[in-house]
Amino acid sequence: MRVPAKQIREQLVSVLRAWGMSDAHAETTAEMMLETDLRGVDSHGISMLPSYDREFRAGRLNMRPVFTTVREAPSLALIDADASLGHPVSVHAMNLAVDKCRATGVAVVSVVNSHHFGAAGCYARIAAERGVIGMVTSATRGVSLVPTFAAEPVMGTNPLAFAAPARRNPPFQLDMATTTVAAGKVKVHKLNHRPLPPGWVVDGSGQAVTDAEEAFKYVFERPEGGITPLGGPREAGGHKGYGLAVMVHILGGILAGASFSPIRNRTQKPSDPHNIGHFFLAIDPAAFRPAGAFEDDLDQVIDVLHGAKRADPAQPVLVAGDPEIATKTERLRDGVPIPDDLLTQLRDVTNTAGVPFVLS
Repeated sequence: MRVPAKQIREQLVSVLRAWGMSDAHAETTAEMMLETDLRGVDSHGISMLPSYDREFRAGRLNMRPVFTTVREAPSLALIDADASLGHPVSVHAMNLAVDKCRATGVAVVSVVNSHHFGAAGCYARIAAERGVIGMVTSATRGVSLVPTFAAEPVMGTNPLAFAAPARRNPPFQLDMATTTVAAGKVKVHKLNHRPLPPGWVVDGSGQAVTDAEEAFKYVFERPEGGITPLGGPREAGGHKGYGLAVMVHILGGILAGASFSPIRNRTQKPSDPHNIGHFFLAIDPAAFRPAGAFEDDLDQVIDVLHGAKRADPAQPVLVAGDPEIATKTERLRDGVPIPDDLLTQLRDVTNTAGVPFVLS
């Protein structure tokens, strides 16, 4: 079923406000979740609402947070998110990093005591739209990545996003998990009853799992098996994805003082807030180059990449961000596809929240 963007925004805002979120935070969260769906990242948009509902009902989400600046200097800040959902604090943190880099050239803002923040690329894009380079990483609550040579999951999907502004072209926008696939995409395949490609998920002996129901269990329920690092087996470069995942946690988690899920599972109560950390880096190209020079050079790079000889004449060579931009144009026109199973879950969420269901 295709649902217009306006209805998705209306539904998200109504549920978030019913949970006690302020109007401003509800609008920001809905905007980030809708943008994620419009760009085709179906695993991190409105499909997360049932998970957020469970977190809210369990008492782990603070819907009326007061963000606190724990440390601050001209080029950095550490913000305590007060156990809130991660979208509003992340928009604030990325914009703060951009403001600071305008004065200092480079700035970093870290966030601690947060929860899931959706798609990392939404926040890197904020920087690029304001004319600077942005990089975002985040710790995660889930434990789903099976390290190289391991038989059990230890890391999360640990996202990495990067965006840079051009002049004639849209910004370069990279948004990726450091696993072969984000855990939420396994959920999306389950919702749509579609088999998984081989190599996404493995069982406890390292064998590929393609059945969506079984894969979901290995990712979200069973102690063994899980998602492969970016690249898959070591022979295909999976150890590089594993290394990137650790790097992301160092920046997004350890630097901020956030929890590491395997340790958290042994030392904290399930009812405790997740204490996820985020990392936001902003770089002002004008601090390094004459005004406009960086953007002009990036345009040339993008033009060369787009102009590369095609393996298939019908398939253009793309750069990061191109598929998401095309998907957003199509979904703004035709609506966002929502699987029937997810619609059922969302109807339950709205009923529990006591708000009208408008996704019909």
